[in-house]
Amino acid sequence: MRKILPLVLLILCSCDLFKKKVDLIILNANVYTVDDSFSKAEAFAVDKGRFIAVGTSDEIRSTYTSDQIIDADARTITPGLIDAHCHFFGLGMGQQTADLRGTKSFAEVLDRVQAFQDQNPKDFILGNGWDQNDWEVKELPTKKELDELFPDTPVALRRIDGHALLVNQKALDMAGISWDTKVEGGEIVKKWTDGYSGITGVLIDNPMGLVTSLIPPPDLQTKIQALKDAERICLNHGLTTVNDAGIDRSTIELIDSLQQIGELSIRVYAMLSNTPENLEHYIYQGPYKTDRLNVRSVKVYGDGALGSRGAALKEPYSDQIGHYGAMVTPISEIEDLARRLAISEYQMNTHAIGDSANVVVLRAYKNALSGQQDRRWKVEHAQIIAPEDFGYFEEGIIPSVQPTHATSDMYWAEERLGEERIKGAYAFKKLLDAAGMVALGTDFPVEQVSPFLTFYAAVTRQDIDGYPEGGFQSDQALTREEALKGMTIWPAYSNFEENEKGSIEVGKFADFVIYSDDLMQVPVEQIPTIQAQQTFISGVVAE
Repeated sequence: MRKILPLVLLILCSCDLFKKKVDLIILNANVYTVDDSFSKAEAFAVDKGRFIAVGTSDEIRSTYTSDQIIDADARTITPGLIDAHCHFFGLGMGQQTADLRGTKSFAEVLDRVQAFQDQNPKDFILGNGWDQNDWEVKELPTKKELDELFPDTPVALRRIDGHALLVNQKALDMAGISWDTKVEGGEIVKKWTDGYSGITGVLIDNPMGLVTSLIPPPDLQTKIQALKDAERICLNHGLTTVNDAGIDRSTIELIDSLQQIGELSIRVYAMLSNTPENLEHYIYQGPYKTDRLNVRSVKVYGDGALGSRGAALKEPYSDQIGHYGAMVTPISEIEDLARRLAISEYQMNTHAIGDSANVVVLRAYKNALSGQQDRRWKVEHAQIIAPEDFGYFEEGIIPSVQPTHATSDMYWAEERLGEERIKGAYAFKKLLDAAGMVALGTDFPVEQVSPFLTFYAAVTRQDIDGYPEGGFQSDQALTREEALKGMTIWPAYSNFEENEKGSIEVGKFADFVIYSDDLMQVPVEQIPTIQAQQTFISGVVAE
C-alpha cells in the first residue's frame, strides 16, 4: 500500500507535465468571439500577449495549465472595444479645463467657469462642452456676461462639437478681431437686437484659430497627465484601442514614448492633423507602426457641424434662410490632398457632416483612387447623405459614424434639415448596406465616452429615457451583432489591423473585456448600465 500511494500521486501530478504552461487561462465564460461566423466559446488560453487557443472549458483545461486561471462564472466576454473616432488627447486635456458638458443654461456655464477659475486660477481661462441646444433658450450666447466677470483675463469656451468658440472681449482684442475681420471657412457671429449689438464673441470654425493660436501650450507634465487621465477613463469603459482623430507629431511622439516605457497601455490609431509640418515629416518617412501605435492616416476637416450650422449643405438650412454652412477646407485643397495621399501609403479620413461636404469628399476620393484597390479611406461622420450619393460607399469607402450623435441631435436636426433631407441623415443601415460595414465611435468628448451608450443608440435609436417611442428613424437601427462588429472587427479592418485585433482568435492580441451583463441578451433598456468589470490588453489587466 505504501508503494502504491506514491505511484498514484506521481501519476496525478504528472498530468500537468504534458500540458502547455501559458500565462493566462479563462474558463466558464460566455465568449462572443466576433470571428467570421460570429461563433461563441467558453474558454481561451493566452500566452505572450496573444490568444493561443479558443474553445470549451474542457478543451482548454485538458491542454493548458497556468498560474493564473480565471473562472469567469458565466460572465460575458467580447474582444476589446475600439472607438473608431474620438479625441483621446482632447479628452485628457479637457480634464484640465472647466467642464461645461451637461449645462442646462448659459447661467450655469458662467457659474462653472467662475468656480473653475476660483479653484484653479489661470492666466487664460479655458472651458469645453457647452451646447445651446440643451438650454431652454436655444440661442448662441454672447460675451456680455464674460466681459463683466473677466474684463482683464482672456476666456475661450469651446462648444461641445469643437466647431464653435465663445470668447470674451479680452481674447478678441488679443487676437486682433474687429468688425472688419474676415476669415474664410467659418463665421465671426454678429447680432443686432434691442439687448445686444455687435460681435457676439462666438467664432465658428476657421476664425477660432485666431484665438486658439494665442492659448499658451501645455507643459510636458500637463500633457502626460492628460494622456493618463484619458487612458484611465477609456479603460474603465472597456476600450482597448482608440482612433484619435487629429493629433500632431509632438503628441504622437509623447504617446509612443509613454507606451514604450510602460506608462501608457492603451492602443492608439493616430490620425495626423492635416498640417504641413505633420505631412512633411510622416508622408516622407512612411507609416509608423508598433504593437500599440499605428500612424498611417491623415485627418482632414471638410466642413463644420450641424449644431452650429457650420455643416455645408446643398440647399439652405431649413431654419436659416439663405444659409448653407461652409467648407472648412477649400474643395481644391481637399482634391489636391487626396491626390497626394493616393500616391502614398497613407489613408485619408475626412470629416464631412453636410450633404454638400460629403459629396465633395466622396468625389475627391473616387477620382484620386481610380484604379486602386483596398485603400480603406474613410468618411468621418458621413452624417447627411443625399439619396443619389450613397452609391459612392459601394466602392471601398468606409463610413465612420457615431450613433450617439443621432440620439443627441434628433430633437432639433429636422428643424435644420426639413422632413425630406432628414431621411438621409444618421442613416447607418443605408451606409452599412452600401459599404458592407460601419466603424462605430463616439467622437468623445463631444459625446460621452461610454461604448454602451454607442451600442444602445445604434440598436434602439432612442435616448436613455426611451424617447422617441419606437426609435428615431428606426429603420436605420443596427442589430446587436452589427453593433458589436462595428465596435470591434470592422474598425480593426478600417485601421488595417484586422489580423491582430477585433476578434478573439488564435494569433491575435489578447485584448478582451469581461462585463457585468450580457450586452447581446439583456433587455435593451439595461444596456446603458452595463459595466466593463475588467479590461485586458495583451492578456494583462489594464488599470
